[in-house]
Amino acid sequence: MIKSFCKINLSLKVLKKLKIGLHDIQSNTMLLNLHDTLKVKKFNGKKDIIIFKGNFKKMVNKSKNSVSDTIRILRKKNLIKKENKYKIIVNKKIPVFSGLGGGTSNAAFLIKHLTKNKIKSSKLKIFEKQIGSDFKLFFYKQLFQKNLKKIIKYKKNFNFNFVLVYPNIQCSTKTIYSKVKKYSDSSETDFSKIISKDKFVDSIRKETNDLQKIVTSEFFILKRLLNFISIQQGCYFSRMTGSGSVCFGIFKSKKSAILGFKRIKKKFPKYWCVIAKTI
Repeated sequence: MIKSFCKINLSLKVLKKLKIGLHDIQSNTMLLNLHDTLKVKKFNGKKDIIIFKGNFKKMVNKSKNSVSDTIRILRKKNLIKKENKYKIIVNKKIPVFSGLGGGTSNAAFLIKHLTKNKIKSSKLKIFEKQIGSDFKLFFYKQLFQKNLKKIIKYKKNFNFNFVLVYPNIQCSTKTIYSKVKKYSDSSETDFSKIISKDKFVDSIRKETNDLQKIVTSEFFILKRLLNFISIQQGCYFSRMTGSGSVCFGIFKSKKSAILGFKRIKKKFPKYWCVIAKTI
């Protein structure tokens, strides 16, 4: 059983648009214990069998997805034997089109498993181009992404409690980024060097997610949701992750996260809502 953990962007700055078409970004990212699961079994057959289960299986493209693309690339680059066929069952517990990187996570953790963590960094760049620019984020538990080319692992990993809320809004990363009109300056703070939890929280709280304004201007309900999360007792701050639409609150303790979860769930009963923590 492979656990495929989600990521959360504590902050996200869009720095500029690159000639290759991607946007250069700066971000602080952590992996959380919310995860999909993958069951992988090698078998004798003519083609792979990939099955999606779980609450969010309907949102996955069954014919073309990160799992099928990963297997295809692994074979093409001779990283797995071409004659080997696999039956892969993916239990989707991470919302799709939510900013949590579920699809990319599936690819990253599947590669780790099939290559036994022995894949070279030069090969990883191939997957980054074809699977997603956030691909390498899943090889670190906590990191400061200074830009698309430079990732710095934190000197100290922090333990945080989160409440995640998915307001049943699907956000296309490509569409959201296409609406970026203004760019931010790179932060002068090197978040990777901060070892005090209080200082780290204060520094992150001052940051933003540049994509949040774009999404909340289109879906006003997210403003209400973010405001309600932020006023919960013990909540440091609330923010949207990635290109959305999952919103989160980061809490001082597990107890305050549980209380916040109950109040949020009562206020927004139709929304998917979970408690999570850093791994």
